Amino acid sequence: MTAEKKFKVCLVSISLAKGGLERSCAMLTEMLQMQGHEVHLAILNDEIDYSFNGKLFNLGKYKSSNDSLLKRLLRFRKLRSYLKAENFDVIIDHRPKNNYRRELFYAKYIYRGFKRIYVVHSSNKPEYLTEQPSKFAEIYRENVLNVAVSEYIETEILKKEEIENSVTIHNAFNPNWQTKNGVLPQVLQNKKYILSYGRLDDTIKDFSFLIEAFSQSKVWESDIKLVILGDGKDKEMLQNLANTKDCAKHILFLPFTNTPFKIIQNAHCVTLTSKYEGFPMVLVESLSLGTPVVSLDIISGPSEIIEDGKNGLLIRERSLPLFAEALQKICANKAFYEILKAQTKPSVTRFSMQNISEIWNQKLQHAIR
Repeated sequence: MTAEKKFKVCLVSISLAKGGLERSCAMLTEMLQMQGHEVHLAILNDEIDYSFNGKLFNLGKYKSSNDSLLKRLLRFRKLRSYLKAENFDVIIDHRPKNNYRRELFYAKYIYRGFKRIYVVHSSNKPEYLTEQPSKFAEIYRENVLNVAVSEYIETEILKKEEIENSVTIHNAFNPNWQTKNGVLPQVLQNKKYILSYGRLDDTIKDFSFLIEAFSQSKVWESDIKLVILGDGKDKEMLQNLANTKDCAKHILFLPFTNTPFKIIQNAHCVTLTSKYEGFPMVLVESLSLGTPVVSLDIISGPSEIIEDGKNGLLIRERSLPLFAEALQKICANKAFYEILKAQTKPSVTRFSMQNISEIWNQKLQHAIR
């Protein structure tokens, strides 16, 4: 039997802050180190919210307030020099790829001579296949492997562009979240609340829809709160929308925290109303902590996580009445709620760090020769 190889790996990400993509990248450093690989991590912006393992190369430290094209090119040269000096076996790139010319520069200059794996975190095609998907697909085909975080992304995006060297590896959850330190804010103690969390970008996450559905559901008449946890460009707009509703005093906005686990664990349920996702970590995180979920059945992700009526509710269309009805059901039907809650943790064991780290290791052994 051939002994497993241990590789020197560099993960590349825009940052380690705010979103599910960044959390999953940070977790991959832990999973690869768990499998015995030497892990490095290069980030382009000096933003770190999540813990990680390995050696950090923080290119964001070289940014200045008067950033110029020349300074950006010099930073790119630093990244290229770092990669060459460390002589990595493979580069695993998590960045969004929405500009063809920039990605051509990465592929032909920064990553030249290196084996590459691109990880696709979104079902929004231009976000990872640029404005010229057919041309950029040629670069994907040169990679030793491409990883989709959902089956939908693999089959409906990558393989439809004839990028056949693609596999699905779902994002993982960390079982240690159960014991992580974190404080339940005073405002939530002894409260029953519905939770939604993430970056407050309404064009993607559609918290407006959630606020409207919560208002229509009337569950707030039973003193059930809606908690929206996070920061982002649309926070003020969403607060203004909430203030127009009769249920305004029952809608609470809390700031981003990198340890939201107590807030998730104590929620009655967690919701997802995004317009699109890749593999929504919100759902996996919540279920792993024993909290049922209510989600729209958007493309890519929810249907690979939720079994409707078993560990949560999957709403088949973007309908305010249907979503409001689902909130009523999960809040009012105690027997049904207990059935859902009993199935939360068992339903996501396949997404544990141990399981997903072994899949990553198997794929690396096969891809890097």
